[in-house]
Amino acid sequence: MTWTMWVALVVTIGAVWALVKRYETRLVLITAGLLMAVISWEPMVAFKQFDKSMTNGSLIIAICSAMGFAAVVSLTKCDVHLVALLTKPLKKLGIMLLPACMVVVSLISIAIPSTSGLVAAVGPTVIPLMVRAGFHPAIAAATVVGSITTAYLSPGVSHNAFIAKLANLEVIDFITRFSTFTIGASIAAIILMVVVCLVYRDFRKEGFGELAKNMNVSAELPEKPNLLYAFAPMLPVIILVCASIWAPQIKMSVATAMLIGAIYAIAVTRTNPADVTKKFFDGMGSGYAKIMGIIIAAGVFAAGLQACGVIKAFVDYLTHANEVAKLGAALGPYLMALVTGSGDAAAFAFNEAVTPHAEQFGLSVDALGYLAAISGNFGRLSSPLAGGMIIAAGIAGVSPFEIAKRTAPVMLVLLIGVYIFS
Repeated sequence: MTWTMWVALVVTIGAVWALVKRYETRLVLITAGLLMAVISWEPMVAFKQFDKSMTNGSLIIAICSAMGFAAVVSLTKCDVHLVALLTKPLKKLGIMLLPACMVVVSLISIAIPSTSGLVAAVGPTVIPLMVRAGFHPAIAAATVVGSITTAYLSPGVSHNAFIAKLANLEVIDFITRFSTFTIGASIAAIILMVVVCLVYRDFRKEGFGELAKNMNVSAELPEKPNLLYAFAPMLPVIILVCASIWAPQIKMSVATAMLIGAIYAIAVTRTNPADVTKKFFDGMGSGYAKIMGIIIAAGVFAAGLQACGVIKAFVDYLTHANEVAKLGAALGPYLMALVTGSGDAAAFAFNEAVTPHAEQFGLSVDALGYLAAISGNFGRLSSPLAGGMIIAAGIAGVSPFEIAKRTAPVMLVLLIGVYIFS
């Protein structure tokens, strides 16, 4: 190893420590990347990468439009009607309420693919529903948090757009290619969560009344959900899937589907178009700041590693050890997300630095990228530091560690399964 590689190792360890301490993710990644580039006497590499990532057209279009539509759905309360519609038939199912709730939350996650957003929308309904039916608040919260994996069927997930770009695929084609793994992991999560519930004895007919008093629930759902409202969050996904199957010549973009969904929401809810337009663009700006910001920062970090010679050395090593590349894609993002609570930073950094070279060590770009992204997701859902976990803990009135004790074993088994079968 050269001295720059040793410096890069120290800087990377420092970056991980800063992320664990909950310092601003983008600041940490950009600072670390710039520092490594400066030490390598190539500071312009970091700045050029910043410029390149900043103007990545296909990513900006897909990610920002999806976030804009999510903001519109929230403004018009269409997400609330979707939750009300799907949770209404779930009462009085006994222990079968757990898998039923996970199926419902999994479906909703396709329309609301943000862990924090999903928990905030669904948690105030599903968690009290399960607790009143006899479930421990921690397993009720774990049920919601553990259902997010199905969101990887959504074009609104930033990792899908990012990896599809690397692999020169359409977003919907990439999602379809790995839908079997996503659906399989989601079904396995439901089965495993039931097993965890039985192991922890988290269901009893008399309930956990003393713990239910700690719940923090304020959201109210409409008594009679409007079907037209409830349909709005799912419309862009349905449009993209139908277009890819029956009318591929149209080449429907994510942004077009999101705009159609926003127009539909205006029409059925009769919300002021000016308010919806402002909210849509506010959501787009938020998407650029929060999601594109991490992608940009991860790119600068990867450029710093490149300048120090770490990427070249790592790729050369992986070229002669194919299984190590696959293992690294599974364990690296998982462990980083587990200790930091953020699956995005780890997965984007790995996919920016290593995944483009996948073919050099006998793997496909899309397969390696998917493994890294889904591993980061499993790590985040195992971490008590994750934003969605903390929100769920607040609603349920329990410690995030109590929830993580129930989700972590499930996610670890899913990680092993995806690694073996992908």
